[in-house]
Amino acid sequence: MLSVSDLRVSYGRIEVVHGISFEAKAGEITCLIGPNGAGKSTTLWALSGILRSVGGRLRFDGLDVTGFAPQDVVKHGLSLVPENRLVFPNLSVTENLRMGAYQRLRSDKRGVSEDIEKMLEYFPRLRKRTNQEAGTMSGGEQQMLALARALMASPKMLMLDEPSLGLAPMVVEEIFEIMGALHKAGTSILLVEQNVQLALNYAHRIVALELGSVAFNGEPKELVESDFVHESYLGRTNLPSKTGGP
Repeated sequence: MLSVSDLRVSYGRIEVVHGISFEAKAGEITCLIGPNGAGKSTTLWALSGILRSVGGRLRFDGLDVTGFAPQDVVKHGLSLVPENRLVFPNLSVTENLRMGAYQRLRSDKRGVSEDIEKMLEYFPRLRKRTNQEAGTMSGGEQQMLALARALMASPKMLMLDEPSLGLAPMVVEEIFEIMGALHKAGTSILLVEQNVQLALNYAHRIVALELGSVAFNGEPKELVESDFVHESYLGRTNLPSKTGGP
């Protein structure tokens, strides 16, 4: 579904992603892992059109989307949930959800209202907060709102950037259970996650980045068996033997 070929991304004159290539298949959860500064978030921002790549090709669902503006990337079915949530803090929960469907607010008001109701069913915590300003909610509730807002665009693939960051373990578990349910319902997922245990438990494919390059690309069980990646990323911690999808 998503094919990244020789992607290069720079900040000014400094290239931070050095010709990476990988695929995220339809119906799967693909996870990008790696240390801080490896280029994971930069890659997602380039895929979403927020950052312009300086080289390489991006194909999504059979279409070359290289150089597409962010709104056109969303229009064709690829949505990003950014790191640190980035909800609209002064808007209510309902207003945030409506912003997720901004491209059809005028043309499909009924459909937008129906989709908001679906999101409140997916995320029952938000139902009690519909009129509350998003910036006054807990971190976990804001993460759920950011996820629900991205889903309002009816994406074919959802990109999640560090959804566990800064959240309590019980909230992280809830977020990932919801992510697993979304996957089972048919949403393909590209996940950036530093919690390797979670990545191994949920992902069908792991892509490990190191200093802007691909250091590993394979199934989770291959990651567990890889001495190089084990030493580079996992510090010889105990890892689960079971891997490969929720």
